[in-house]
Amino acid sequence: MRFSLQREVFLKPLAQVVNVVERRQTLPVLANLLVQVKDGQLSLTGTDLEVEMIARHAVDEAQDGETTIPARKLFEIVRALPDGSKVTVSQTGDKVTVQAGRSRFTLASLPANDFPSVDEMEATERVQVPEAALKELIERTAFAMAQQDVRYYLNGLLFDLRDKTLRCVATDGHRLALCEAALEEGAATKRQIIVPRKGVQELQRLLEGGDRSLELEVGRSHIRVKRDDVTFTSKLIDGRFPDYEAVIPIGADREVRIDREVLRAALQRAAILSNEKYRGVRVEVSPGQLKINAHNPEQEEAQEEVEADTRVDNLAIGFNVNYLLDALSALRDEFVVLQLRDANSSALVREAGSEKCRHVVMPLRL
Repeated sequence: MRFSLQREVFLKPLAQVVNVVERRQTLPVLANLLVQVKDGQLSLTGTDLEVEMIARHAVDEAQDGETTIPARKLFEIVRALPDGSKVTVSQTGDKVTVQAGRSRFTLASLPANDFPSVDEMEATERVQVPEAALKELIERTAFAMAQQDVRYYLNGLLFDLRDKTLRCVATDGHRLALCEAALEEGAATKRQIIVPRKGVQELQRLLEGGDRSLELEVGRSHIRVKRDDVTFTSKLIDGRFPDYEAVIPIGADREVRIDREVLRAALQRAAILSNEKYRGVRVEVSPGQLKINAHNPEQEEAQEEVEADTRVDNLAIGFNVNYLLDALSALRDEFVVLQLRDANSSALVREAGSEKCRHVVMPLRL
């Protein structure tokens, strides 16, 4: 096996694949990348048995073959080489040589046959999704995923395929983020799948936006995302996601319309003096204004008053300030709407001009 590539061109697929490789592995070969050259095409594969990433690129001066090369070492070497250098990788026996200019590195390799492949996947559903739309869905919901919750099905992101819509939903039991995008062609059947946290993070890193279209394949226990240069596969979490539509407050008819940036800045300032453990702030709504109060055990206090377009009178609710700030950061419009019912009900936070993305934040007893 032998191939040559410009450093910058080689670095991009390497960077995409190397993140999937775990630093602590059970099998030595999992620390390596599967490197294959066939018909002038280079493919690099990294996996941790949960997530698999395959990046492809055309190469010149290529000689077909396959082997596995230590992932981090190869990435670090290529990254450290000077800009514009031409990198040549060749294999003799069980050693791989990486050459660029006067630099030469010899790495130990392991046989390609030892490299595990993700189970063959039968796609039961295929849909086309614009890359920019999928990137936005993940960015605006993934922060609400639970971390190491015993309810393992919350440690991932729900992809809800229905008619001509793809929804992403995440919740940790205290807050919920939902965002949806229209698809040109809908799914044949309604389908809900839960992608684990690592898969979501790798997908987020991979997506670049733009006008390209991705193919989303859903199997019984895997999801696969295909782009012309990359194929990404992740196992799914085997579990049932809670009925998230039941969590979205109905009858929250008290509305507060407010400048998103002004509210965000006021909450950030009040958060400085909130209790480090509970992160609670008290939000009081009265006609034309919103008051934010925060206290801590040292008897310190913060008070903020913000103008708001509302007729709601005499309503006070406690919230975890971090959850409110996360929700506001995920919204884009200049103005946001808080929909409230009473002091014991959760709040719905959405953009003033759209219901595409909705965030639910549970109240906090102060």
